[in-house]
Amino acid sequence: MYGLFGFTVNEVLSNRCFTTIPHPSFSETRSSDTITTTNHIEIVLKNIPATPFSERHLGSNEQEISAMLKTLDVSSLDQLIDSTVPDFLRYKKALSLPGALSETAALKELREIARRNRIFKSYLGMGYSDCHVPAVILRNILENPGWYTQYTPYQAEIAQGRLEALLNFQTMVCEMTDMDMANASLLDEGTAAVEAMSLCHSACKKKAADVFLVSDKVHPQSVDVLRTRIEAKGWKLRITSNDQIEAGLSEDVFAFLAQYPDTSGAIQDWTSVINSAHDKGILAIIATDLLALTLMKPPGQMGADVVLGNSQRFGTPLGYGGPHAAFIAVKDSFKRNLPGRLVGVAKDSSGKPAYRLALQTREQHIRREKATSNICTAQALLAITASMYAVYHGPDGLKRIAARINELTQILCKGIEKLGFQLRNMTYFDTIVVQVDSPESLEKLMSVAEENRINLRKLDSVSLGIALDETTTMQNIREILEVFHDGLPLPFSMNDLESPSGVQGIPDPLLRTEPCLKHSVFKQYHTETELLRYIYRLQSRDLSLAFSMIPLGSCTMKLNATSELIPMTWPEFGGAHPFAPASQLEGYRILFQNLEEWLAEITGFHGVSLQPNSGAQGEYAGLLVIRRYLQSKGEGHRKVCLIPTSAHGTNPASAVLAGLKVVPVPCDEEGNIDVAALKAKAEEHSDDLAALMVTYPSTHGVFEESIQEVCEIIHQNGGQVYMDGANLNAQVGLCRPGEIGADVCHLNLHKTFCIPHGGGGPGMGPIAVARHLTPFLPGHATLGLGDKSSVGAVAAAPFGSPSILPISWMYIRMMGSDGLKSATELAILNANYIANLLQPYYPVLYRGKNGRVAHECIIDLRGFKQYGIEVEDVAKRLIDYGFHAPTISWPQPGTMMIEPTESESKEELDRFCEAMISIHGEIMDVAEGRVPAEGSPLKLAPHTAEVIATDNWDRPYSREKAVFPTEWTRVSKFWPHVGRVDNVYGDRNLVCTCPSIEELAD
Repeated sequence: MYGLFGFTVNEVLSNRCFTTIPHPSFSETRSSDTITTTNHIEIVLKNIPATPFSERHLGSNEQEISAMLKTLDVSSLDQLIDSTVPDFLRYKKALSLPGALSETAALKELREIARRNRIFKSYLGMGYSDCHVPAVILRNILENPGWYTQYTPYQAEIAQGRLEALLNFQTMVCEMTDMDMANASLLDEGTAAVEAMSLCHSACKKKAADVFLVSDKVHPQSVDVLRTRIEAKGWKLRITSNDQIEAGLSEDVFAFLAQYPDTSGAIQDWTSVINSAHDKGILAIIATDLLALTLMKPPGQMGADVVLGNSQRFGTPLGYGGPHAAFIAVKDSFKRNLPGRLVGVAKDSSGKPAYRLALQTREQHIRREKATSNICTAQALLAITASMYAVYHGPDGLKRIAARINELTQILCKGIEKLGFQLRNMTYFDTIVVQVDSPESLEKLMSVAEENRINLRKLDSVSLGIALDETTTMQNIREILEVFHDGLPLPFSMNDLESPSGVQGIPDPLLRTEPCLKHSVFKQYHTETELLRYIYRLQSRDLSLAFSMIPLGSCTMKLNATSELIPMTWPEFGGAHPFAPASQLEGYRILFQNLEEWLAEITGFHGVSLQPNSGAQGEYAGLLVIRRYLQSKGEGHRKVCLIPTSAHGTNPASAVLAGLKVVPVPCDEEGNIDVAALKAKAEEHSDDLAALMVTYPSTHGVFEESIQEVCEIIHQNGGQVYMDGANLNAQVGLCRPGEIGADVCHLNLHKTFCIPHGGGGPGMGPIAVARHLTPFLPGHATLGLGDKSSVGAVAAAPFGSPSILPISWMYIRMMGSDGLKSATELAILNANYIANLLQPYYPVLYRGKNGRVAHECIIDLRGFKQYGIEVEDVAKRLIDYGFHAPTISWPQPGTMMIEPTESESKEELDRFCEAMISIHGEIMDVAEGRVPAEGSPLKLAPHTAEVIATDNWDRPYSREKAVFPTEWTRVSKFWPHVGRVDNVYGDRNLVCTCPSIEELAD
């Protein structure tokens, strides 16, 4: 008979499985090998540890691992790794990391750290406002793996839900700003300002112009990020006051940037300045606040060319600075210059409307060194959150929220004046500036505010900024006013401050005169029942890790464990303003310190910066650090960057944006860097060589034996080695980039360290650097971080997207050194297992010295083109089998790059291989003439329920073969919402806002 925890009663009684802990009231001590049933005795388990988290994270057990090893004809994981990873690169010691904790223990430890954060009521503004996250959105999107484990929607047929939600975001931005086209989000407002500047420089017809004119009332963190990019590009930044912008529109200016409302809360009509700029061939950029635009005249009606901002206050926690979805919108004439991802409306194979990523040839990984943008990861999950916030509240609800905030601001103004203080700005939406009589008075006010757990913004020695938000109450207004009364009760009643009805502080000519959201989607889902069903209706159209493996090469779609995600929405992490005093956020400091130390140990580097908030930003930041180091040595002329064709696809664009000149290096027939060619180019450019960008293992899925020689060649010729960390999941615990020979490496926390991809963001791309590069790591002038050696800010918030860092903290803390190494080993095993099973059907294009692949493999489908079958046909057919396609046609056209990760079970790997082998049989049906190519299920995939339910089934294969090609698909079936999307039609008929019901009917 089995009882407690699977032990027989006799085993429990006879073995030393339990220890008794005497209650303090008992004097008698009992033996630990008996069970005491006396009341008040606590019984705890002994020698029965909790299940290690690594067993939850790793997909296969020992028996399944043994079976896979047997297939590969090796006896152990050690033997496989020895034949895969060059011995001279191996890190032979255990990583010096804390011992692994159980999920419960790790959560408890992190909770204690989180409690060290003191969350004050912050009225700091600067583009960050506290808000109420609707519970229906929090639980069903932000905390829902059906949404956060999705990948970027490149396979449109299995991404219609998030594409629709992102199209809602674009429509929301366009309608609120009165612009023609918006993209599907950017990383933060500072990055959006940089992208807008680059867009305008590219679009401006005055090609000699190199000055960017910026108002001194733009949020300071945006100016900080702009300053960094401008220095890298060699342009000039000119800052002037609002009233001098028009006078500063000189011949050398290509664009100007102003904030509306500005950082101090004041509101100005920019129409005449914009008209003057246009008369001189200068483009106009306006940074704005979406909630304010429910009441204010939109920038599009002033003639702005580009409008940008942060959508954070639309239902996203402050999170100490991120992640948040920024936005950018442009006139129609600039649509092909628009950075980032753009969702468009197309049609599927049956003529049904379908959504897709439009104009993909603009994207960085395709344009490479010709790219004008540094966008790779966006903020899809947060853009979806913001769009759902707008859908839930609708135009009337948003306007009510804005009007209430404005009314509270009016009441605050009256109280401030009644207390004898002077207001500096008489126009406002939600932010005011209070002037005091002396620096001593200001410091006293700041001290009283801190004593009352309130953060006010110090603008200068005699003025304070106060920004209200959706969470502000009348009680909060009282508390603020009491600060201005030495912390004492007010000498008047709050009733004396009642505001007249109607919006105040916004000049009449600048009041919005038309509805802010006109599309029907913003008028339908205002009850929780309706929104919940809408969310789940969209979710059902998307394939995520919650349904099946997503074997995308170079993307590392591993488990995002629930216990890792739980802390993300804790108020101790989510409630912190990014510019709150550091003294209040001891918990975040500990979190950052832990992660920096752990990542340095894992990579073998000396210093780490957590600021870059995407992989591409990490690339950019790493190259800036190299440039600043070279400048410090008097070698600023070194600007050549060697990039092998096997490097990650975003590398060339990042190099150009960091001010470097790209020189490509070929690979040999085996996919390895051509060392002779590299040496020749390094020697040719030895006088001006800055860096080599290399991905390791390579994007060909191979541990190149020559990597140390490659690094040495670069160093001998005066350059530095940047290692792309996209494939770090094949290194952790086995080798360390810093010991291989790299000088800097960026880490994709959204790959190797379990931050989910969120349908295209958020991500994090911190950089780790060698000791000699540490002084040059990113700083942040707004908080006084870094000195003159620092490269400056690369993100709007000082620590990038801090609220998702607990995810990676939890992963490392629960896995420990042994668990992390096991994850790497199993990732390599899984990739080799798939390569072995598929080799008879699809040639594996590249292998290492001993015939092994790293953590991913590339299979070659080019031979099937002669039969009329393309790699895209296989990708679409996989949808019918219930799988997201691997990465297609990259890094080689006509191929698939497969990365299974360590989290998938042998059973799931077998299912995937069964699908691929079955598809090979369908290809052979075409090749051997049994089925015409155009009548094959490959060409007509994917198959929707609507298609197979038709009375007119005229295809040369059965409905059953179309949608139930394997037994597993009968048990668990993913139904695509649309058939194959017509990409050409979508780009030729570009529509990037929600179509109306009438248009859908047409």
